[in-house]
Amino acid sequence: MQQPRCIPFINPATGKKFGEIEVATREEVILAHKEMRQAFKIWRKKSVKERIRILRKFQEVLIDSIDEITEVINKDTGKSRQDGWVEVNVSVDRLHQYYKRAHHWLARRRVPPGLYMFKKYYTEPHPYGVVAVIGPWNYPFDLTVPPMCSALLAGNTVLLKPSEVTPAVGQLIERLIDRVPELSPFVRVLHGDGSVGAAIVESRPDLVFLTGSTATGQKIARATVDTLTPFVFELGGKDPMIVFDSADIQAAAKWGVWGAFYNTGQTCMGIERVYVQSGVYDEFVTAVLEEARKLKVGYSPHIENQNNLGPLTFERQINIISDHMADALEKGAKVLMGGKMDGLFMQPTVMIDVDHGMKIMREETFGPIMPIMKFEDEADALFLANDCDYGLSAAVWSGDMRQAKRVAHRLDVGSVNINDAISHYPVSLLPFGGVKMSGNARTHGKEEILQFTQMRSYAVGKPPHPLDLATIMRVPNRYWLGKLITRVFFGVTPRQKLEPITEWVEDVDMKLAARKTAVAAGLTTALAALIWGLIRFRK
Repeated sequence: MQQPRCIPFINPATGKKFGEIEVATREEVILAHKEMRQAFKIWRKKSVKERIRILRKFQEVLIDSIDEITEVINKDTGKSRQDGWVEVNVSVDRLHQYYKRAHHWLARRRVPPGLYMFKKYYTEPHPYGVVAVIGPWNYPFDLTVPPMCSALLAGNTVLLKPSEVTPAVGQLIERLIDRVPELSPFVRVLHGDGSVGAAIVESRPDLVFLTGSTATGQKIARATVDTLTPFVFELGGKDPMIVFDSADIQAAAKWGVWGAFYNTGQTCMGIERVYVQSGVYDEFVTAVLEEARKLKVGYSPHIENQNNLGPLTFERQINIISDHMADALEKGAKVLMGGKMDGLFMQPTVMIDVDHGMKIMREETFGPIMPIMKFEDEADALFLANDCDYGLSAAVWSGDMRQAKRVAHRLDVGSVNINDAISHYPVSLLPFGGVKMSGNARTHGKEEILQFTQMRSYAVGKPPHPLDLATIMRVPNRYWLGKLITRVFFGVTPRQKLEPITEWVEDVDMKLAARKTAVAAGLTTALAALIWGLIRFRK
């Protein structure tokens, strides 16, 4: 009998194994999909209020388990217990806000009828069915649990695949779900590497939600071409920070350093490239070095921990970072501080003399490196910031708020921070997501819930009424009446609104003189109906 494959739990700070979990087989993926397909028939029938009640129990479990969650995050990623708490807090904040508002977001919506006034029209969001949620490793709790809950809240069942890089967190999420017996029948957690993710996609879920790299998103997109399985991707970033001459340089340096090095630089909306106006370039670089030297690198399993940076989560990141640094140095860049590695630990690194011919300014690095480049004017800054395949987030620093807003609205990104870095992400109701190769997802707020639904439309009423415009469209020899309706209701000028009435009357007088009385009566009736409809339309 073949032994099941297992993924070990390795603490990246110590290199020590602290557990393992079995990898799901293809047969288990197929079975899980069938189970979720059947479970969907039950879950979708539950009211939004009932789903909220059940998911609130899960929220209660999460809050009771904060210490347990942060301990596992600490072991699995090497980040501090406090940074683990940030993941939990941001997650439950989002869930709390969603549960308060979901019954409004998922409610039926009346649609104004316009001229088609003899029926009622409305839209209603419906769940997709079985949704695959594939989570990442850099924030393995926050970027996995809320999307799962959002999909469930919208009425879907879920196939959940946590990252194989942080498998202990994935196992813990499964255990937390199992602590809510009313919820666990509607989620299946499938552990494993990319082969398990591929098997999930091949099982033809009704929607695939991925938080991960652009390369992984491209693989899934190619895999869904034949089946046309819809997908929602929250992918990578190469976020710029622009610092103008008028900026508060000390604040820009302090929070720019935080934005670049938080979570050891393994943040999709982290600061990956900095553009500084020439007049304050030297001052800014000096301030950055001063701030970066304050940072401490290390690991501690304890709640009290003075370290700012932990280890990189796994070795592949070392290879990417080393490649980007070597490429930059070969092309003339300079390292002002840092650059040294000890195992998976890396010192915060500041680089200058960089340009867009270097990988470090164009490709996602995902490490504790802050490359700084000089620019001359606003147009130059905008060109450089937008000269990138990614478009997730950005930061603009300026003492001139009009300039800051002007630049912010011209950046090709999904979110912009003015005089701060990453401040947008914790706001639970503020949509988050990117453009270009950063994906098409919108997490946070109403947009997150609705992206797990399909909007359907309904027209409800009695059989067609003779005065209904839809009926008029179906009957031959109504051209002149149709033209009259179009120009009276939608004409832009008084001439457009009145001219067809005059034309129609003249035509009737010339061709149907013998039937003036009947025509006049019919015209009066039609005009009365039109006036009545116009009053309704205006309302």
